[in-house]
Amino acid sequence: MANYKTAIVTGAGTGIGKSVATALLKSGWNTVFCGRREQVLKEAIAEAGSTQAKALAVACDISKADQVDDLFETVAAAFGRVDLLFNNAGMGYKSTLIDEIPVEVWNDIVGVNLTGSFLCARAAFGAMRRQRPMGGRIINNGSVSAYAPRPGSVPYTATKHAITGLTKTLALDGRPYDIACGQIDIGNALTEMAQAMTVGVPQANGSIAAEAVMDVERVADAVVHMASLPLDANVLFMTVMATKMPYVGRG
Repeated sequence: MANYKTAIVTGAGTGIGKSVATALLKSGWNTVFCGRREQVLKEAIAEAGSTQAKALAVACDISKADQVDDLFETVAAAFGRVDLLFNNAGMGYKSTLIDEIPVEVWNDIVGVNLTGSFLCARAAFGAMRRQRPMGGRIINNGSVSAYAPRPGSVPYTATKHAITGLTKTLALDGRPYDIACGQIDIGNALTEMAQAMTVGVPQANGSIAAEAVMDVERVADAVVHMASLPLDANVLFMTVMATKMPYVGRG
């Protein structure tokens, strides 16, 4: 198994993370399924079925620096190196005006979406810079909210704008070390979290409307493509979205 590359996917127990981690595993990546609930991670691995590459479930709260350090030590012991980090774990909140958003909610969302992504990228960058052969790839899960926010989404949208800054800076700082960094911005992938879109969500004009969605497997396909590139090539930004969602145009 020494010839297999190693990937870490955060938020891998459900939704986009589960789909991407499964696709990477089936594509020949030793894949670390990371999330807060170990049993959910183990169930996701079991659902993936038999694969030649190895899967490992590691419970971790990515907003906690000591747990992230433990995660990467576990991966180093199991596989010897890190070739890919998919910084995927994230959380949102119901549509709410800023003055009605509890400060604790802001802190929780920033803790997972931004600080968690920073901590995982920090650990991955360090591992990739020091391993031999040197290098690797970090893919951050952004959002179309990094370009066009939904109503009442201050904490989520602010963190996704920040992820864009993280992506650009890592892409720059990684150059001397063969560390590529890119971002995938996803619009309306059908996961449990996105079920509400099929019923009705707030629109910019004040109405409530159902929106078009796409199969989450399309996201997995896109991430596997980004991950498969040689390190001298990089997809800096990719937007994968439901074709008919209300994103392009005037709302």
